[in-house]
Amino acid sequence: MAWMVVRVRGTIHSRHDVVETLQYLHLTRANHATILPEAPSVGGMLTRVQGYVTWGEADPETVGLLLRERGETVDGSKLTDQAIEEVLRAKGLPEVAQLVAEQGISRVRGLKPLFRLKAPKGGWRSTKRAYSLGGALGYRGRAVNDLVRRMM
Repeated sequence: MAWMVVRVRGTIHSRHDVVETLQYLHLTRANHATILPEAPSVGGMLTRVQGYVTWGEADPETVGLLLRERGETVDGSKLTDQAIEEVLRAKGLPEVAQLVAEQGISRVRGLKPLFRLKAPKGGWRSTKRAYSLGGALGYRGRAVNDLVRRMM
């Protein structure tokens, strides 16, 4: 499985190591999302930036919808069926979505490692509190898929 990570807050007045970690995760602006492999090193980075992002387990259906709506190739063009066949050498979008949901988007060549999303419909909860306390930050499990669907 892979984690879907969404950046919630900006980095004004934040520590240098937090800004650097967000750049390593390809989360350069608020409302950007990425899909990362479930690895101990990635888990350590997510705990370091947990006051700025929210994350959870990615569903293949949500990943497919995200690729169709907001996916881009490295050259900046929209991800179409023709681009999937040419650039990714895959049979179709479900195959690419399954691969991304299992290994993360950085492992798939030809795709940009981030998705530019809109603000969620209905707005954010508190962007200063954890998800378990009624906010928007930190680990949220499978609920991150509902959030990303609201942001497309």
